[in-house]
Amino acid sequence: MSKIVSTGLFRPLVSSCSGLSSVSLCHKITTTTSTTTTTSGSACGNKNMHQLLPSHSQPQRSFVSSSSSSSSSSPSPVPDLPKVNITKKSVWELGQLNHVAIAVPDLNRSRQFYKEVLQAKDVSEPVDLPAHGVTTVFVSLGNTKIELLAPFGEMSPVENFLQKNKDGGIHHICIEVDDIHQAMQEITAKGIRSLDKKPKIGAHNNPVIFLHPKDCGGVLVELEQR
Repeated sequence: MSKIVSTGLFRPLVSSCSGLSSVSLCHKITTTTSTTTTTSGSACGNKNMHQLLPSHSQPQRSFVSSSSSSSSSSPSPVPDLPKVNITKKSVWELGQLNHVAIAVPDLNRSRQFYKEVLQAKDVSEPVDLPAHGVTTVFVSLGNTKIELLAPFGEMSPVENFLQKNKDGGIHHICIEVDDIHQAMQEITAKGIRSLDKKPKIGAHNNPVIFLHPKDCGGVLVELEQR
């Protein structure tokens, strides 16, 4: 303390406080010394000022890596959607059963059976169809029909059937389609053989085709334009 006073820095202060006790005097000198030191530190610059600042006043560090920043700035690539196989829809539709054809060795006898014994209300007269080599009789049953077939001419396909089946039997089934040409094109493209190169007029004056029984589960299938 005597060294500080002897420098003359605090001499006016000591002289003005001559009436104070030694304890008060030391407190005054210490306070003045702290103030002088602080001022001196300010004059020396802010070189270590951040060490004196409270923790909440210091600059905050960023913990975001450069890779994260760059990835967030560019959009993520959109994954490719899975490929779906879409089957092309057919331009034709299968309709209802038009009739079941039965080859018979005696057409008149079979006609009487359906008309007299089974009492069918609508039994047609026999109609010759030279283009198909058959004579037909239709028995209407409301929701469908039965076609009775008998050979007509020497080249009748029904004749060959009856030679293998003496008592007759089911010859083919007929199903309606809304577009006979599109149906034939698509069905044959799938490997089903048609007995006709193009549709021909059938018993109801509508275009028809016949599909090979070996490609149709052993059944001769007729498709008719409705």
